[in-house]
Amino acid sequence: MVKHEKNAFAKFFFTYFLSVALLILAAGHFYYKQADAQLIKDEHFSLIGFAKRLKMYDVIEDQKLFQYTIIEHEIPNYSIKNFRLKEHYFIKLVPHNTQNRYIEIKKLDTLYLKRKKLIMLDILSIELALLAVFAILSYFLAYNALKPLRASIKKLDDFSKDLIHDLNTPVTSMGLNIKLLEKRVELQDNKALLRLNKSLSEISELHQNLTILLQEETFLFEEINICELAHEVANDYTKLYPRLSFKFECNNLKSKVNTQALRQIIHNLLSNACKYNKDRGSITLKCDKNTLYISDTGLGIEDTKKIFERHYSEHNKQSGIGLDIVKRLCEALDIDIRVTSNKTGTTFSLTFN
Repeated sequence: MVKHEKNAFAKFFFTYFLSVALLILAAGHFYYKQADAQLIKDEHFSLIGFAKRLKMYDVIEDQKLFQYTIIEHEIPNYSIKNFRLKEHYFIKLVPHNTQNRYIEIKKLDTLYLKRKKLIMLDILSIELALLAVFAILSYFLAYNALKPLRASIKKLDDFSKDLIHDLNTPVTSMGLNIKLLEKRVELQDNKALLRLNKSLSEISELHQNLTILLQEETFLFEEINICELAHEVANDYTKLYPRLSFKFECNNLKSKVNTQALRQIIHNLLSNACKYNKDRGSITLKCDKNTLYISDTGLGIEDTKKIFERHYSEHNKQSGIGLDIVKRLCEALDIDIRVTSNKTGTTFSLTFN
């Protein structure tokens, strides 16, 4: 599964599993409360039973659990419902056989605590078993729920790959024919031909972006020197933009990435840095620890929060897809990309994890 499929799987799994888990835990909690109330009620009845046997002069057992004291005076506001737990004893007052006398009965809470612990362990074991069952069920439900989505995505990807592959031939043919036309002296300054050449360049760039993006599922990772790759890509732009100066302050930054995908990321960032730079501006590539910085001296970006959104562009002539693809490729390579910008320039940072 690719990253977006993993995210969808995780969201479905945890949403379903956590919902069921909360219901199981809530049911266990209420059952425990009910069982605890029943245990306390049983302890209350055991004290009443002990008092009846005591009044009937029956043989008294469990002397270690029960204690009693005769109270020889009247107790004001006496209630037959008196019953309390105090200092590890259940305590109850019951009237004696003779008037104005009471029996105070105490019972250790040892048996109550033992039964309470057993109930708690039973509830926990049942809850854990249910959580395990529903975790497995959540996994299969999430996996099966993704099947139609994955099938649809695969069909769309296959169609896109076929379309991009078929576009390669006409794009190449157009490029060759434009080069032939440019050799003709009378067409060298033709504005229509210049516009056509620029449009073809944009189509070729978009074609390359989509080609790399659709290879996400088959990305192979290898450890490379990021600085060397960045320097190699930047060298192509030094020829295309001779009026811009390039500064390299990056020598040794290594990480495990997909080379082609990272090349496309750097290519897109440098392309924007060159296009929107000022005349005789500069571009700087430097690294610090595990981060590569690409800075320019352009006019800056007005809204850095929207810059990675698809189709958002601060320049009407651009599609706004380039940086969206950069963001998606960075997510696929586990690269943290950030941007800072002001009126004196823009800096993109690529942090390799």
